[in-house]
Amino acid sequence: MNWLLVVLGAMVGAPLRYLTDRAVQARHDSVFPWGTFVVNVTGCLVLGLLTGAVSAGAASAHLQLLLGTGLCGALTTYSTFSYETLRLTETGAGLYAAANVVASLAAGLGAAFAGAAIARTVWA
Repeated sequence: MNWLLVVLGAMVGAPLRYLTDRAVQARHDSVFPWGTFVVNVTGCLVLGLLTGAVSAGAASAHLQLLLGTGLCGALTTYSTFSYETLRLTETGAGLYAAANVVASLAAGLGAAFAGAAIARTVWA
């Protein structure tokens, strides 16, 4: 049963990542990987909310598997972030590469902490 929840979440998360990435990137005329940035930060926020909800007893372990492991696992992408950062460096856009690393780390952690704080406020 657990593996099925992960698969179902991933079946939504993977196409959602692709479609969101393409939609966001199409709106920005920049070499900066905005699409990947948006899906990763969004995934961090969702995972923070979910973790806070589970900690407060407002969400089940099954929901954590479905949304946390499945959906967020397929929605977010460290490998694409790494590849795009490497590609930026190789094409001479070192400043964009550095900005991608710093902004992704800061925004991702900030979103996760914010999500957990919101969950604590709502379910505490």
